[in-house]
Amino acid sequence: MKNINQILNEILEEIKPDKEYEQEIFKRLNAIIKKINHKRKGFHAILGGSGAKGTWLKVFDADIFVLFDYNKYKDKSNELSNILEKALKKKFRNITRIHGSRDYFQIKEGNFTFEIVPILKIKSAAQAKNITDVSPLHSGWVGKHRKLANEMKLTKQFCQANNLYGAESYIRGLSGYVCEILAAYYGSFLNLIRNAAKWREREVIDIQKYYRGKDVFKIINTSKLVSPLIVIDPVQKDRNAAAALSIEKFEAFKSGAKEFLKTPSKEFFIKKPMSAEFLDERPKNSRLIVAEAKPLEGKMDVVGSKLLKIYEFLRAEFEKNGFKPIKIGWEWGRKGNAFFYFLFDKKPLPRNVEIEGPPLKFKEHAENFKKIHKKTFEKSGKIFAINPRRFITPEALIKSLVNHKLIKERSKSMKIDIL
Repeated sequence: MKNINQILNEILEEIKPDKEYEQEIFKRLNAIIKKINHKRKGFHAILGGSGAKGTWLKVFDADIFVLFDYNKYKDKSNELSNILEKALKKKFRNITRIHGSRDYFQIKEGNFTFEIVPILKIKSAAQAKNITDVSPLHSGWVGKHRKLANEMKLTKQFCQANNLYGAESYIRGLSGYVCEILAAYYGSFLNLIRNAAKWREREVIDIQKYYRGKDVFKIINTSKLVSPLIVIDPVQKDRNAAAALSIEKFEAFKSGAKEFLKTPSKEFFIKKPMSAEFLDERPKNSRLIVAEAKPLEGKMDVVGSKLLKIYEFLRAEFEKNGFKPIKIGWEWGRKGNAFFYFLFDKKPLPRNVEIEGPPLKFKEHAENFKKIHKKTFEKSGKIFAINPRRFITPEALIKSLVNHKLIKERSKSMKIDIL
């Protein structure tokens, strides 16, 4: 039987990029960077993202940061995207502008997509005019911990495999940067997992010891500390790098850590389609409802947020109508359609539902309740009603919602499968 370290070493070998892929992508990156920098004026392109940090996985983001001279452009932060766009159009045939906190650009070459991000070159986070300006500082800090790159890779892969990766509003998990900070703070992936299993809510990670011996909750704006895990940004001490993390993802990370320590396995690092998870682990006498939504076009974070709204709407409608799912979940791979999974007991609900009304001592409210409901009765000092249910099966309910305004506004279409 393999021990935990043997498992981690095997995973590391499996998540490393193919050498040919790595060489090809860096060859193209360097060519693009060289082309941008040729006869440049006021800006300079460099490698960014996980490529610069050395923490890339099998398929990694290929980012290029275009740094604009601070003194020359500090008062033109809102113009950087326009300036860069003009320069890129002179050197590349096809570029796509993507809307963001500051618009950035994509260049596609074969199967590769390169993102080119305009950034104001700063020396400290205090100089930043936009959140993206701090990105090279993040890369620089992670680069100082390059000896822990493998531990960071393991952390990122664990999060990706367990649907915990990404700080986008529709994911609310751990960003790559937070994964890197956590691995550096604990010194290894295994030590991180051992500690994460015991985390309490509002755990504080302060790797630079900015607030050693102090109560961070009395110093930093409390609006930044509402997440269940507080990770003080090592390059920006007034920022919680894990601010986007939801309680659900926090608990899922802790649960995953406990399960991995209990029964170490490579399975914890292999991302499976959610459909397999629901189909393989279905209890007997259960019914699986799968809603497939075709997303709208637009900025990924916005599109994802709209899909999340659909999921939350469906979940709320089930609960409102008395359906308690055994298990729920949703996934969207950023390309293609989104899938919403709802697992229920096959047994239908009773045809009638008992509705609790106000206490009888509140005569006016009790009378109004009687006017609204046809069949009423009194019990334990309260008035109750018996109403027929509109839906006794969850599949009947969801079929009635396919053309709901909220769904039609947030997706191109939705279809339902009952399994």
